[in-house]
Amino acid sequence: MSEPKSLFDLPARPVQAATSSGAGKLDVVGVVGAGAMGAGIAQVAASHGHVVVIADAQESAIVRSRASHEKAAARDVEKGRMTRADADAMLARFTYIEGVGPSDLAAFSRCGFVIEAIVEQLAPKQMLLRELEAIIPAGAVLASNTSSLSIAALGGSCMHGERMLGVHFFNPAPVMPLVEIVPSIITAPFVTQYARNLVTSWRKTTVLAADTPGFLVNRVARPFYGEALRIREEGVADAATIDWAMRELGGFRMGPFELMDFIGHDVNFAVTRSVFEATYGDPRYRPSIAQQRLVEAGFLGQKSGRGFFDYQDGTSKPEASRDPAVGQAVFDRIIAMLVNEAVDAVQLGIAAPADIELAMTTGVNYPKGLLAWGDEIGAREILSRLDALQQVYGDDRYRASVRLRRAVASGQSLLT
Repeated sequence: MSEPKSLFDLPARPVQAATSSGAGKLDVVGVVGAGAMGAGIAQVAASHGHVVVIADAQESAIVRSRASHEKAAARDVEKGRMTRADADAMLARFTYIEGVGPSDLAAFSRCGFVIEAIVEQLAPKQMLLRELEAIIPAGAVLASNTSSLSIAALGGSCMHGERMLGVHFFNPAPVMPLVEIVPSIITAPFVTQYARNLVTSWRKTTVLAADTPGFLVNRVARPFYGEALRIREEGVADAATIDWAMRELGGFRMGPFELMDFIGHDVNFAVTRSVFEATYGDPRYRPSIAQQRLVEAGFLGQKSGRGFFDYQDGTSKPEASRDPAVGQAVFDRIIAMLVNEAVDAVQLGIAAPADIELAMTTGVNYPKGLLAWGDEIGAREILSRLDALQQVYGDDRYRASVRLRRAVASGQSLLT
């Protein structure tokens, strides 16, 4: 099938078509899924002048979403970021829908951009997108906030996958500046540009990522968790010491274990397993049995009161050993894996070097871009660490990117 010149060409009710040059052609935004992510995305759109339709199958989610919007508006008024009149006007732009059946989704027939943020499972998302596709106007764009599922698989389930793409926000959506724009091999180029322009108009920083497992940030960040888990399992250092090393020596805001506890092990483990399975068992992304056991036991981190650390009343966090030699060994190993992953992302065409640097500093608040950090440490030193690890462990997990080897051989910057 030839690419349509406009979404207006698609066989559905015609409305003014989205274009690559403007973001305001279709002003009504739809969000399906009123959990933390969906409610946050809806808040972002409404705060930038859009009428927003938000739906969820659970009444409790709609109640929480409405309350979170009212609380956010009140906070903005209190801090002087918004007048009371403007806050009331923003809240009036929301339409809340309980239910996601055909009659409920009819409310999305006036939306120009609809993003789903429901459970992170392929089949329910595919079913929802097919239902939405039959309802929304011909000029509308469909998006998924998935963090790791195949956009091609989602778009491929639609009649017109060319108007569907990934638009991945980070939690909390109103605060985190980064959004990954992820077209599939089906997505029409002007749809990608339209979505990027729209999200940029919401004062978000966008990066373009390929439709590969984990996209950009979740893929490149895997060693921060995975290698830390491996180091702990080997008995090289405990969780508190590894966290201390990455904060004090690496400048990270949070160590890997406190960050996993903060994210939630159900979420973090699921992403790791998804990337591992989608890459056909690449050992770089092998999940940790120790983390799996936490999930199975219900020890999900801060939200359950216990993860790698205990957050219940009366408990205190264990002290790090603060051994400089151990700390340096931990940092050197994890940073080498992170740099190698970023270099390989360039090699595999997942994203441009500039977008990788921007994504890791704004999406997960890394203190430096990983490619620049690799140049600072030295590509030869990074390669030496990886080769030494691979020799000791005999594990393809530590294989160096061919791009890293070429950079060492040519003396070129990892950023080029």
